[in-house]
Amino acid sequence: MDYIRITSIQDPLFAKMHKLLETVFPPEEVYAYEKWEGPLQDDSIHVYVAVHEGEVVGTTEYRYYPKLRVAMTDFTIIGRPGLGIGRFLMKSRSADLARLAAASETESLGMFAEIYNPALAQSDFGGIYPMSPFVRREVLSHIGYMRLDFPYVHPSWEEDGAAVGGLDLCFLPQDESRTELPASLVIDFLTGYYSALPIKPDEWYAMVEQLKSKTTITLLPL
Repeated sequence: MDYIRITSIQDPLFAKMHKLLETVFPPEEVYAYEKWEGPLQDDSIHVYVAVHEGEVVGTTEYRYYPKLRVAMTDFTIIGRPGLGIGRFLMKSRSADLARLAAASETESLGMFAEIYNPALAQSDFGGIYPMSPFVRREVLSHIGYMRLDFPYVHPSWEEDGAAVGGLDLCFLPQDESRTELPASLVIDFLTGYYSALPIKPDEWYAMVEQLKSKTTITLLPL
């Protein structure tokens, strides 16, 4: 299995990757095909595919913020069971993130991820059982992700200003004894991350204002 970076929508692997995104995720979570060209050319955004026998069988997108000393996993997709794709993506991504942290002469505090709440998820995620929110949440809990203790919404990637719920903002701490994060870190991350979407719902702004009233945010088990 090969771990290959995608840097252009002209890459034939990108079409296969985007089709996988559309198969697995609901529309509000999928960025339009033609709008990917700019992000793919951004050196700070890392989009990789797992290629097995010429086919894209998995994909992940992530980024590292040296000033905040945190990473973000935008998505991870396992397109086929029984190939060890999830572990392959996790190990490959971890090695690359370690390289990025070392290159910036920083030590990562951990990694954010938006994780579906199985009780609220509406999609069947393409009928691919490794992508079931029940399976994914338990696997991510085993890896060490924890849930940030506040009600979470994010702006729709359809850029229509809608609020998207049904997910928790989670964090994988580098230090397993960590039980909280500074609220300012979470605010800085969210405002920077979603600066890519100019139209944000009132619910998102209200959430950020609520976070500003806090000093720390507790990390809870998934």
